[in-house]
Amino acid sequence: MATKKKISTKKLKLTLIRSTRGTLAAHKASVAGLGLKKMHQTVEVQDNPCVRGMIQKAAFLLRVEE
Repeated sequence: MATKKKISTKKLKLTLIRSTRGTLAAHKASVAGLGLKKMHQTVEVQDNPCVRGMIQKAAFLLRVEE
C-alpha cells in the first residue's frame, strides 16, 4: 500500500525588517527565495523544513510570526 504524505497546512508570516544591502549573497538568496523583495514587506509561506532552513540562514533580517 502506498502511504500518503502529510501536507502541512501551517503557515508562517515573514516580514523583512532589515535591508539585505551589505549582506552575504547566500542571505540575499534566502530572502529572495522566501518571496521578499522590499523592506517591511510581509508574506505567508508554508511551514516545512526547506523554508525553516532559509529562515534560519537569514534570521537576523526577518520577523517570524506563527
